[in-house]
Amino acid sequence: MNLRRVKAVAWKEFVQIRRDPRSLGLALGIPMFLLVIFGYGLSLDIDHVRTVVWNQDASSELSRDFLLNFSNSKYFKIVKHTDNYRDIEHMIDSGQIMMALIIPKDFSHFIESGKAAPLQLIIDGSDANTATIARGYVQSVVANYNVNLLSSAFNRHGLQAPQSIDARSRIWFNMGLTSTWFIAPGVIAMIIMIIAALLTSICVAREWERGTMEQLISTPVKAPELIIGKFIPYFAIGFFDLVVGVLMARFLFGVPFRGNYFLLAALSALFLTGALSQGIIISVVAKSQLMASQLATLTTMVPTMILSGFIYPIFNMPQALQVVTYLIPARYYIVVLRELFLKGGGMDILWDEALFLSIFAFIMLGLAIKKFKKKVA
Repeated sequence: MNLRRVKAVAWKEFVQIRRDPRSLGLALGIPMFLLVIFGYGLSLDIDHVRTVVWNQDASSELSRDFLLNFSNSKYFKIVKHTDNYRDIEHMIDSGQIMMALIIPKDFSHFIESGKAAPLQLIIDGSDANTATIARGYVQSVVANYNVNLLSSAFNRHGLQAPQSIDARSRIWFNMGLTSTWFIAPGVIAMIIMIIAALLTSICVAREWERGTMEQLISTPVKAPELIIGKFIPYFAIGFFDLVVGVLMARFLFGVPFRGNYFLLAALSALFLTGALSQGIIISVVAKSQLMASQLATLTTMVPTMILSGFIYPIFNMPQALQVVTYLIPARYYIVVLRELFLKGGGMDILWDEALFLSIFAFIMLGLAIKKFKKKVA
């Protein structure tokens, strides 16, 4: 391989990128845009569940005290107090609220007499996941209230409250259970995969469409030199996007980085090499910028979003799909990012992922070089 010819092809590609500032702007701007959109817009936390309350025992101090557990919680937002079911039905139908709490008129009487006080809970189940989480929040509030009520009842009579199980949980790596810490590393992997494949998918197809491929074929440049020469500029752009993504995750979203930056760079280089080579393969096959961009989006965005563990846990998928996920390179890179960001693991933990990313990079780059032929047809 002649390094001078590789350098010449790489320089030609740099000049081509510089002459197309819109594509360069998209290559640099889209990653930041996606990270901001996903980081701020996509959240797995369910806070401020919009709630309406009908307290039929409003004169009772016990009912008002019970409702304080909801109004003082960040998980609920009491938007209105009503006195009829028609308002509740209308507000749920129109999407103004997610949940309604109805306290019966004999609520305080039941509690004072030592009986279980009924509480009606109406939840909009059109979003099943959110409804399940909201119901869990209510059950947690009720359970805590029951414990406090039982404890105060025993103390009033000078008795010691009965001992119960004292379960003390401790969350590792993400103490506040902040979903952004979980999402941001996955977004970086998705950006690198999609942008890298999309950029290189049009680079060879563009040469065919503009008629400049025939000129390149007539030169002494060999196929490996041409592919690697085109590869280098986009590798630099992809690595720049990676640096921007890591800095935004670290300082804009406050995601801690507990791992080794050199290990991150090395494993990211492997993933980037495979993603860029995949884009070149698509470009060689398609020979059309429109077709190449569509194929790149289809073969990167959908698998990365759905089958990589970015949002949906892999263990929750059907067994057949779990097997398919082993062929998705983003699955392994997301593990790398989350391990380095949140857990601070090293190569002893990530050697499986490093091995697969190495195989992915080697196979994709080899196929890209082999697939490209210096022939007009």
